[in-house]
Amino acid sequence: MPAASEVDPPEAASPFLTTVAIIASCVAFVVIGALQALYGPAIPALRAEYGLSPAVAGLSLSAHFVGALAGVLVYHLLRGRLNNRVLLGGSYVLMAAGAAVFAFSPDWALALAGTFVIGLGFGGIDYGLNRLFAVGFGRRSTAMLNLLNGHFGVGAIAGPALIGRLGADHYPEIFLGIGVVSLLILLTLGGVAPREPQSATAEGASAGGARVLPIIAAFIGLYVLHVAIETGVGGWEPTHLEAVGYGAATAATATSAYWAAMTIGRFVAVPLSLRWSATSILIVCCAGMAGFLLLATVPVLAPYAYFGVGLMIAPIFPTCLPWLNRAVPSVAAAGAYVIAASMIGGVAFPPLLGGVIGTMDVRTLPLLLFVLAVLCGVFSLWLRRHAHDPVGVDRPSESGRTDAVPAP
Repeated sequence: MPAASEVDPPEAASPFLTTVAIIASCVAFVVIGALQALYGPAIPALRAEYGLSPAVAGLSLSAHFVGALAGVLVYHLLRGRLNNRVLLGGSYVLMAAGAAVFAFSPDWALALAGTFVIGLGFGGIDYGLNRLFAVGFGRRSTAMLNLLNGHFGVGAIAGPALIGRLGADHYPEIFLGIGVVSLLILLTLGGVAPREPQSATAEGASAGGARVLPIIAAFIGLYVLHVAIETGVGGWEPTHLEAVGYGAATAATATSAYWAAMTIGRFVAVPLSLRWSATSILIVCCAGMAGFLLLATVPVLAPYAYFGVGLMIAPIFPTCLPWLNRAVPSVAAAGAYVIAASMIGGVAFPPLLGGVIGTMDVRTLPLLLFVLAVLCGVFSLWLRRHAHDPVGVDRPSESGRTDAVPAP
């Protein structure tokens, strides 16, 4: 059995990111979180400025997500040719350029093109930084990814609050300010490692060739379904709460609390992931999602239950990404697949769920999402059995930190 030092992360000798670059990465996630959340509050101003219907104004978010999906795939395809600094730098420039175009576009077609360009940069930053954090901190990668993605939630809360304070008609200045911050982050790229060391990208035990595709498919299924639950609650919670007797103001406040729980849950997961394995955290989160969704069927408990759902969903995305990279280290595209799948799920499932609810009753929302949570639990149990995590054993050391136990 190898000594503990042989499975310790390599960042102590050759870090992927300096402290300044880590801080800048967290700022970048605040920026992309704010950007994604700004389109909705800006819709009234967009409609007034361009004379749009609500549906047409909503295309801004659709164009953003299409661009983000393309950005993930383009970044992955170019990884072998260009280094991390060039790819991340290009993504920041694209996001800043798209924000400027969107802010000062004279017509709607050009504004939509701007949101697509924003999405390209957004997707590159989302994938690029998630990948670096997933492979760059060894056993601490799960904690660092929760920290990184927690800052996305900070931005998602702060963006709409800023528009609420300044007014929707000030969206051009807000988008332009975000573009300026993106350009300032370029100054920190010297602290990013140009390439991942081979020892890091190959870390962990390789799954057998015949098992790689089922493992990746299971992770993709888990990502699609948990994002479906996330967006399903976020989009339909107000309607469900009003249908069971709550006022519009209470329903809106409870929905805001749900999104806040998504942020809180990731920060809470940072110390927990240093002590407990990804498999344990995932199974608890899936069981917790299912349990809280059942509680949401009880009207008096529903607002509090949805807050609990947010806490349980929060760690899944950042916790599973390092586990995926360790489980199938020979498939460099695995992370791109699951991030792209999560984006597709976020776009495709809300209208699908809306169609199902339209044929039934909105009061069935918690039960519909409960079924998806049970499926997430099935995937998590299957992955625990088949996707071995070489550093994911729950065995606290004397210092309270989980010791890495290598694969036999």
